[in-house]
Amino acid sequence: MDDEAFAELVAPHRGELLLHCYRMLGSRADAEDALQETLLAAWRGIGGFEGRSSLRTWLYRIATNRCLNARRRVPPAPAPPFTPPAPTRLGEVTWLQPFPDELLAAVPDDAPGPEARYQMREAVELAFVASLQRMPPRQAATLILRDVLGYPTDQTASLLDLTPTVVKGLLQRARAALATPASAASRPADPELPARFAAAFTARDLDGLLALLTDDAWLSMPPAPHEYQGRKAIGAFLAASETWRDDLALRLSPTSVNTQPAYACFLDDAPAGLMVLTVRGDRLAALTRFLPMVVP
Repeated sequence: MDDEAFAELVAPHRGELLLHCYRMLGSRADAEDALQETLLAAWRGIGGFEGRSSLRTWLYRIATNRCLNARRRVPPAPAPPFTPPAPTRLGEVTWLQPFPDELLAAVPDDAPGPEARYQMREAVELAFVASLQRMPPRQAATLILRDVLGYPTDQTASLLDLTPTVVKGLLQRARAALATPASAASRPADPELPARFAAAFTARDLDGLLALLTDDAWLSMPPAPHEYQGRKAIGAFLAASETWRDDLALRLSPTSVNTQPAYACFLDDAPAGLMVLTVRGDRLAALTRFLPMVVP
């Protein structure tokens, strides 16, 4: 099979394979690398594909194995972009990156199988993807294949070269690790809440912004491990950040990542980061601040 024929054959699956790798790895950059490794391995092995499963399932097997290997690598220690106040805690998932919603358009609506427990929105939100990163690799892979993609237990076991009994045990532990569905924290009761956040942030109205947060809200800033909980701690972080300097013109541009409202931040028209909002009812339960290089 020549390159052009192979590219045409796998093209319908590229978008969902990229999303699968992102769920497994938590980083769009790493996901793109894993996708390229997957397609290269598939191109080299296409002659041995016997059609015992669908092409899609065969590609998922390759992609999952590539991601399991990548998950074993130790990520480099990150450095904060500035000297922040003392954090509430140091987070573990420092490699987390956002996934632009525009890329979700390439994922077919009928991708999940009939046994899937999560809808697309639930299974791509930052809280859900971060939870996957905290799980042991095969546990995360089992949850994704079984509950996100909807593969039956026997087929999930085949994809992972495990027994159905082992898959059931991994799945039970993975489900227990997810305290609540991701969507429970992100479906807005107040559709104007993101705009109210943007108005307070742009005006550098710290009190007004903090009033929009839940009492137990978190602010994180990957790739730095610093995480802050509560209005007082979050306020101290924002007040110390460069975005709160009065001598710099601040502008926000609305966007959407991981199916969540987000704002690209600009200081004097230079990219200054991306702020992703996690909404719980009429309050913000989390703010995730990413560095400028990830701004869509």
